[in-house]
Amino acid sequence: MPVLVASDLDRTLIYSSAALALTMPDARAPRLLCVEVHESRPLSFMTETAAGLLAELGDAAVFVPTTTRTRKQYQRINLPGPPPRYAICANGGQLLVDGVTDEDWHAAVTARLAEECAPLEEIRDHLAVSADPLWVRKHRVAEDLFAYLVVERELLPEEWVKELAVWAENRGWTVSLQGRKIYAVPKPLTKSAAVREVARRTGADLTLTAGDSLLDADLLLAGDRGWRPAHGELAEADWAAPAVTALPERGVLAGERILREFLRAARTS
Repeated sequence: MPVLVASDLDRTLIYSSAALALTMPDARAPRLLCVEVHESRPLSFMTETAAGLLAELGDAAVFVPTTTRTRKQYQRINLPGPPPRYAICANGGQLLVDGVTDEDWHAAVTARLAEECAPLEEIRDHLAVSADPLWVRKHRVAEDLFAYLVVERELLPEEWVKELAVWAENRGWTVSLQGRKIYAVPKPLTKSAAVREVARRTGADLTLTAGDSLLDADLLLAGDRGWRPAHGELAEADWAAPAVTALPERGVLAGERILREFLRAARTS
């Protein structure tokens, strides 16, 4: 029976230059591999050691990138190792099989959202009216499924985020602050639902997970074993679960440690 490895990407396996957390002396910094280029500029990295571990993992397990990114944003990433058969994008709203969108899955997700949540237009309109242009840089809608803001974090009022979370909760949505982005996502739109579908299709009897943000909590709970780094929303909230290990590493070295744990667990299962 195959082992399924479903992992968040940004700030879990891959890191922007601002999120690397290279606190060691320059001469001892790890060698980095660029895995994403955007508008002709390097954008995301992992250590070369992590890249080698990920390539090994692709042979030892069914590796499923599991991200809040849109399909277009995901497809900019060039991960080491064999191309994943499955990928989960848009926080579970899009399931890719050999790079092709599974339209039946997407239709089922959108039907459920229409039944259980306030419409996206209501959320988008509220963000447009309530978010201050002083600290908002961009308003975005992802895959017609959820909305997010790109903000100046140092100018962002914490109380505004808390008030938005309460407002969204009453409409069946959740709010997550990740770096410079504030996400408003329908509650039924989850990574875990898509991961369970991939587990069903592959016949996996062991699911390993990793993630750093509030939107990854359901993913971690869906796995048989999970890991989270010492940074991100979950670490800041001291979030814990019985089958989830809180690692001491932060930044890009946490990504390397997570891949070591994945590989060890896959090989000993």
